[in-house]
Amino acid sequence: MTKQPSDLIPSQKPWTAASINFLTQDEMRRLLDAIDSKRDFAIFLLAYRHGLRVSELITLRWDQLDLDQGLFHVRRVKNGVPSTHPLTGAEIRALRKLKRLAGESAYVFLSERKGPLTDSSVRKMIAQAGERAELGFPVHPHQLRHGCGYKLANDKQDTRAIQLFLGHRNIQHTVKYTELAAERFKDFWRDED
Repeated sequence: MTKQPSDLIPSQKPWTAASINFLTQDEMRRLLDAIDSKRDFAIFLLAYRHGLRVSELITLRWDQLDLDQGLFHVRRVKNGVPSTHPLTGAEIRALRKLKRLAGESAYVFLSERKGPLTDSSVRKMIAQAGERAELGFPVHPHQLRHGCGYKLANDKQDTRAIQLFLGHRNIQHTVKYTELAAERFKDFWRDED
């Protein structure tokens, strides 16, 4: 008995944004466009571009940032590997605006009462921005972290580099992004056409 091609491929249900659990670059742009607060814009931008968890966001302190050198000393939670990331011009501008508003606070992201944000307030803020952006599915903070990993994988970044960037101790946590990154295969047969 000859196997049919469909027998060789394990069946999978169709992928959806909610089941993959990440935001695409387009969805992230729409989310950023739905934000009207300088603080919230900086939160979303840093969470996405640096793959930050909520707890890493709400405990972010000014002493982790060197805005003159454009460096971010990322302290990971969950036994993650700390690292130093470069900051882009957009991130530095957003953070400088916040710094002027922060006063003497050690924390970067403050509530209206000038205390550090809470986990639940960030989750609520992101969910509300997702509704305003009309993405069609509920948005939660970890989708920004996963979106970062997926974007880096689609940009054909080395899996080990993504592992270090996201602070994973075990590469198995990073491999999921390369498994989903169909764009990585885009140019495999381009010269044959």
